[in-house]
Amino acid sequence: MKHRTTARLAASLLALALGAGLAGCSSANDDLANQYKQGDGKGYISGDGSVQEIAPGDRGGAVSFSGTAVDGATVTNADYADKVLVLNFWYANCGPCRAEAPTLESAYQAVQPAGAEFLGVNIYDGPEGAKAFDEKYNITYPSLLAKDDADLKLAFASWTPLQSVPITLVLDRQGRVAARFIGRVESESILKTIINDVVAETT
Repeated sequence: MKHRTTARLAASLLALALGAGLAGCSSANDDLANQYKQGDGKGYISGDGSVQEIAPGDRGGAVSFSGTAVDGATVTNADYADKVLVLNFWYANCGPCRAEAPTLESAYQAVQPAGAEFLGVNIYDGPEGAKAFDEKYNITYPSLLAKDDADLKLAFASWTPLQSVPITLVLDRQGRVAARFIGRVESESILKTIINDVVAETT
């Protein structure tokens, strides 16, 4: 029997957390994060790999994006038409990003034959730093460079505060967000189950 173990987050709490930009590794908001940690925690979600799943009828519009990959190639959402796409937001010096890297690569290898693809979005590093990370952790899927790309950042603004990572989105075949992991993805099994469920959708 297939088990789906997911922690569903209350919409109001999630909105507060995303508004504050405090999931996982904070790069620009460390002081703000510390203030929340020292308080009562309202509006703050720790990066624990919690996942919000969104039923097909409740999903918004398709995510549209275009950016430059680490190798200099232009990559857009059109390159993943009719594919389930997993977007992982990261940067090299983020501890949880390093910790989850082997999990993501392993999941990618497992689900790609079924019709799912992975794409990283590096929010801070240049091409050399991002490439060194990929080589160290044997990451075989591409990443876009968002540091100096305002349009790319804007494309994802509704779903993730790019100053806080890691966050992982699962897009369905129509390019709509079907699931969102807040913080480090700790369970490869849960990630694969969600991806495979989205791949199996007929609508």
